[in-house]
Amino acid sequence: MATCRVTSAGCPDHPSLERRFRGHKDAITSVDFSLNKKQLASGSVDSSMTVWNMKPQMRAYRFLGHEDAVTCVQFSPSGHLLASASRDKTVRLWIPSFKGTSTVLKAHTAIVRSVNFSSDGWYLVTASNDKTVKVWTVHRKKFLLSLSQHTNWVRCARFSPDGQLIVSSSDDKTVKLWDKTSKECIHSFYEPGGYVRHVDFHPSGTCIATAGTNKAVNVWDIRMNRLLQHYTVHADEVNSLSFHPSGNYLITASSDSTLRILDLLEGILLFTLHGHQGPATCVAFSRTGDFFASGGSDKQVMLWKTNFDADDVLKTQKMGTGVDRACCTLQSETDCGAHLKEPKLQGSIPNIV
Repeated sequence: MATCRVTSAGCPDHPSLERRFRGHKDAITSVDFSLNKKQLASGSVDSSMTVWNMKPQMRAYRFLGHEDAVTCVQFSPSGHLLASASRDKTVRLWIPSFKGTSTVLKAHTAIVRSVNFSSDGWYLVTASNDKTVKVWTVHRKKFLLSLSQHTNWVRCARFSPDGQLIVSSSDDKTVKLWDKTSKECIHSFYEPGGYVRHVDFHPSGTCIATAGTNKAVNVWDIRMNRLLQHYTVHADEVNSLSFHPSGNYLITASSDSTLRILDLLEGILLFTLHGHQGPATCVAFSRTGDFFASGGSDKQVMLWKTNFDADDVLKTQKMGTGVDRACCTLQSETDCGAHLKEPKLQGSIPNIV
């Protein structure tokens, strides 16, 4: 295996670790960037949510209100709201300022696993251990509809880019595709090897990616309902994934402590990133894709610079160009990985206040 070691000065075209945020008292469960990249939110098993400011001299804000672990956080598309889900069965909508005011949605009868805004910011979808997926209006903060064909815990639910479809993953080993208007299940994808922890739409809206306990990452075409790519690049469960906004790359986080970046056009593993001590629990690209963040059981949030070549980021190929070529299985550690050393950090990193 060819290995590229990234020095403290960084390495062109290879991701670099920019900062570590410390202050949470337990494992990180979720990370998300605001639209303008000025803020990064994280949720934790310690029942708190923190909004980190990108400028080192600016303080971080810790939000308290949930009575149990925070399982998921997400900024609204405008960045004016921040949603959080919790084991306390509630969802909170926060104004991400120093006042930290929030509205509580008594959302489900069991643990709420995920929250996700529609691209227009008008709706919120939630997934729960009560086996349901629910949709809420954001402005009025009212319940709108429930999707209830899963037969076990629902781990994750996401809107399609156009807001017309919803995808959900469950411990019943299915991934279901729903029509929001008719509330009908359009199709079920089966994952017999284990349950899917995380699912999301490709930016084009034509594909979905799944990650789960069988150590695999799958990319499915939702137009033809077929498997496009199958990656087995991790040595343990895959906990989270995120598409690059260009649609050309996919990043994954695993209990094997690594992050992996996949090139979807070529169907290959690009980078293996080592940073967390213990399981990497969550990962997310920024809205523009020039940064990504990861969280782990080591209580740390890490900020990474993508450093993709500008020509790569601006590729105009559609998802089908590269992904349709083959459904390929990659054996772990067969491609170039970036093993990161601790970089020299500029400025101090704020702790939770």
